[in-house]
Amino acid sequence: MPNPRRGEVEAVLDGRPRTLVLTLGALAELEAAFGADDLMALAERFARGRLSARDAARIIAAGLNGAGESVTLDEVERMRAEGGAAGFAHMVANLLSATFGAEASPTGTPGPEAPPASPTVPQRA
Repeated sequence: MPNPRRGEVEAVLDGRPRTLVLTLGALAELEAAFGADDLMALAERFARGRLSARDAARIIAAGLNGAGESVTLDEVERMRAEGGAAGFAHMVANLLSATFGAEASPTGTPGPEAPPASPTVPQRA
């Protein structure tokens, strides 16, 4: 069972509940994938709220791997989510919100039981 206090979220992929979490290693993986110089640059990129389907797949793969699974980007791109594309978008928003706070999620809205925003995460005006 996911622990929201540790930034874990639950998502149903391919009909199976799974836990996702962006550990420090998963965040480092995303920094490299997105060409971000540091964690702040990564948070700012997510705060802009515009992610491609490939971006979402990378975030989900990092979250699954952070929770202890071993999946590739190609495997995640073939997975199905409840609610289709909207389900994936909601999943990514919840994961980013649990990791960075509401301001860093693609929708700008917190997921269920999201922690408060960190004072070090850039705030939108």
